[in-house]
Amino acid sequence: MFYYPGLINRYKEYLPVTENTPFISLGEGNTPLVLSTTIGPSIGCEKLFFKLEGCNPTGSFKDRGMVMAVARALEQKKTRIVCASTGNTSASASAYGARYGLKSLVLVPAGEIALGKLLQAMAYGARILAVDGSFDDAFATVRSLVEIMDMELVNSVNPYRIEGQKTAAFEIVDTLGEAPDFICIPVGNAGNITSYWDGFKTYYEHGKSVNLPRMMGFQAAGAAPIVNGEKVDDPETIASAIKIGNPASWGKALKARDESNGLIDVVTDDQIINAYLRLSREEGIFCEPASAAAVAGFLRLPDLGVDLSDKTVVCILTGNGLKDPDVSEKQATVEIEIVDHDVESVLKLLQNH
Repeated sequence: MFYYPGLINRYKEYLPVTENTPFISLGEGNTPLVLSTTIGPSIGCEKLFFKLEGCNPTGSFKDRGMVMAVARALEQKKTRIVCASTGNTSASASAYGARYGLKSLVLVPAGEIALGKLLQAMAYGARILAVDGSFDDAFATVRSLVEIMDMELVNSVNPYRIEGQKTAAFEIVDTLGEAPDFICIPVGNAGNITSYWDGFKTYYEHGKSVNLPRMMGFQAAGAAPIVNGEKVDDPETIASAIKIGNPASWGKALKARDESNGLIDVVTDDQIINAYLRLSREEGIFCEPASAAAVAGFLRLPDLGVDLSDKTVVCILTGNGLKDPDVSEKQATVEIEIVDHDVESVLKLLQNH
């Protein structure tokens, strides 16, 4: 019988584990890499792949880093974990906290978190505080809190989060047999673009690949502090997971961009929604809006002067569409039709339309 051991066990050779590190797991990682059938070919890219991180246990890429952060907390005999979140981090922290007996405290910006994500944290039994302010305000509060209380901060400033998240880069190389030419990735708090670049470099240094990808990061136009070169006090975007005005990993994201000869640019909400709908209706992939920012950015690459012919591109789809059902409902163009419960009525309706 095949048993998947989890990320820490699978990639322990490349992770900061010790003899005291518990090999915990919720089955995170090992997510699909799916070849595009329409979106890539529509702009001349025959080798576009989607990394479906929404297939992680709590529905987002955050589980990769969280398993390492929680393992570290357990190794240090911590009993409480804390985070600020726009949603996905809170769901992941709460799940691993519940599984391994840690009390979870979550601070979220009041009225700014997608319902699907908030319900997850509630279901896992976390204590949730809604802060009258932005994510950045909530994050500043938790950073101060851990200076006073004995809690493990599990946001992406925790270096073990970055270590865990880089395993997605390992998986991409393991699947393709080589690093792709480009990685397209949404940028919010900027930990993920940092993690992927670190992961590709780690594999390259260990001789697991002979190339390194260019990192192409994309922020929402209304929440683009890195692109604009200044923090955004009131970020606005439909993509709640990247609605961040002062990214914690800002400097590291710039380093990933520059070292890889990549870019960090913007996509509008209209472009995000276009990609979101195309993914679901053409590719059969239901992702959250922040994920679609990666595809919206990919679709912009030819206009940015990037030649995609004969290139391998991976778009990182960071979270499942069920995370943010409100967006799906608002964008739906399919109406539910009411019909009597007999074959004749159904046939009549089908024949008329």
